[in-house]
Amino acid sequence: MIEQAFRVNKVPLPWNKALLAGLCSGISVLTGVLRGDLGFGLLAVIGSFTFLYFADIPYAQRAKKLFFVMMGMTLSVGLGTLLAPTPLASAIAVAFIGAVVTFIFGSLNIKGPAAIFFVMGFSLTTGMPLEPELAIYRSGAVLLGGAISWIVGMIGWLFRPHGPETNAVQNLYQKLASFLDAVGTERFHQSRQDLLVALKGAEDTLVAGITPWRKSNSLYMLLSLHKQANAIFLEALDYSVERGQKLPPELAASVRRVAAGIKRPDCHENTAEVPKAVEPSLQQMHKLIREACSISARREPPDSRDWNKTFSKPSLAIVFGGSFDKHSIVFLTALRYGVVLLIAALVAYSLDFNRSYWVTLSCAAVMSGSTIIATFHRAIQRCIGTIVGILIAAILLQAQPDGFLLVIMITLLTILTELAIVLNYAIAAFFLTPNALLLVESTSHLHNVPLLASARFVDVLIGCLIGLVGTLVIGRRQASSLLPHLMAKTIRSQQQFLLALFSEHGSQTDLFDSVERRKMHTNLTNLQIVYSTALGEIPGNKKRTAFLWPAIYSIAQLGYLLEACMKYEERTVLPDETLSRLLLVFETMAKAAEDTLSLPPKDVPAIPGFPNIEKEIHDLQEALLVSVKGSTG
Repeated sequence: MIEQAFRVNKVPLPWNKALLAGLCSGISVLTGVLRGDLGFGLLAVIGSFTFLYFADIPYAQRAKKLFFVMMGMTLSVGLGTLLAPTPLASAIAVAFIGAVVTFIFGSLNIKGPAAIFFVMGFSLTTGMPLEPELAIYRSGAVLLGGAISWIVGMIGWLFRPHGPETNAVQNLYQKLASFLDAVGTERFHQSRQDLLVALKGAEDTLVAGITPWRKSNSLYMLLSLHKQANAIFLEALDYSVERGQKLPPELAASVRRVAAGIKRPDCHENTAEVPKAVEPSLQQMHKLIREACSISARREPPDSRDWNKTFSKPSLAIVFGGSFDKHSIVFLTALRYGVVLLIAALVAYSLDFNRSYWVTLSCAAVMSGSTIIATFHRAIQRCIGTIVGILIAAILLQAQPDGFLLVIMITLLTILTELAIVLNYAIAAFFLTPNALLLVESTSHLHNVPLLASARFVDVLIGCLIGLVGTLVIGRRQASSLLPHLMAKTIRSQQQFLLALFSEHGSQTDLFDSVERRKMHTNLTNLQIVYSTALGEIPGNKKRTAFLWPAIYSIAQLGYLLEACMKYEERTVLPDETLSRLLLVFETMAKAAEDTLSLPPKDVPAIPGFPNIEKEIHDLQEALLVSVKGSTG
């Protein structure tokens, strides 16, 4: 476990994001240098950390995300300035900020640093001179830095307004081609999982790019291609269920040409037509691939359907409501984050540490780990990385940097931090620590190296210990204890959605925005998050939890197939007797998952037109048997 904490990840370095992040920080400091107010520029750097939340997501979503991060950072700094004279109020406020931001990021499933930079912005201002009257001044500087980051993050819209959506759909078709190659081989299950992740990811990206005030033929073309990929996948899945044979290689080759043509229409010259299939069972698949080639070559959708309805997205109230539950790992994680952060802040203030915010900040950084194991790793990495970082900071501060030299230092440290963060957090701390110290100490003239090094290291060590112990005590078996309940809850929500799909009542209602669909979607998302978290718990029987994967995997596959089925305008209305038998099957599976019972599989009645759903229900029963035996054995 300790060895893993120092393992360097072999991943491509994010040069583009790192250079742009450095540019944002450098420009922010430069604004202070040029106006003869270095303190203003250093405050603006805190706002420039907004760019660290940058991600390759649709510009419509990116604009809102960066804007709210910018405003959140501004409010954090303003609030920290106002509350700094009152330690108790500061401790409560920083805990509240950490918990709320963690909850929001978890509910919206936003990747990135989450609450850490909000906590940093608040904490750094509590270590500055106690001048509440400067709240507006400091907030304004942070807002300027955030605005610079927002502009840099959105500049790509001028050149490729639908770049992220295009990348997602192109990746989807590459995964689809790999899946077609894998049909009838031992790579089938892994390839199917990869494709489902790509389908869901592309749909989320496309939905995020839809805006009610702007219609775009390019976006509609991509939405049409996503729909077509879904249809090709389901057709191939039916073929694998009925025949179990390998597909002709020209099918995958044609799909790869579609993928290439999404960005380069000229790739379709003389290749858009797919040869007609000799085998009757493949005629429909050939037709669907030819249609995908045609959509991509024409650069426009084949019709003018209301895509806002077909690709609907839940409201924020529904998303947050689904996470605000005593069984939600997002809610419990946010609550734990806030409680432990409050303890760290109270300890720091009560012991009257010099620059006590380092205790709180270190605690927040340690708890940013997604699992208990990740938290343990983060604690080790933070301590070792901070030791090296303090030494680097001491050397830099000895030079008493000012003006353009400080601009260069902060720019380089920001770039190096972003490059190192994907390799190992300890390496990133080499540069993150001196960057934070430069922001605070550059104008304080505190350059006593032994005092600086010893004080910061003690603060960091205490903060890491509080974060680690708090996480272990409060949440060491939190996720694994939730798994049986959440598995059963998800299966029952799938049962309700299946009833809505194939009953007479369901054929007359809008299932895209139905309560049944929303519940199933929320439960599936929560289940996957909880399972990933449970695998990283300490102490925990990782092998026992791993045995649940076949059932978790099958539940996810079934959820996707049910949602895909919803997009068929004409579905069979099953008789009450068949629906009753299906409900009994689902309730038996839910009971087996909830109470960890080894119940024999029941016969799955036929669902005309959807053999893949029948097979997945049967596979889920078998997976539950394997999971129960493995987890109790």
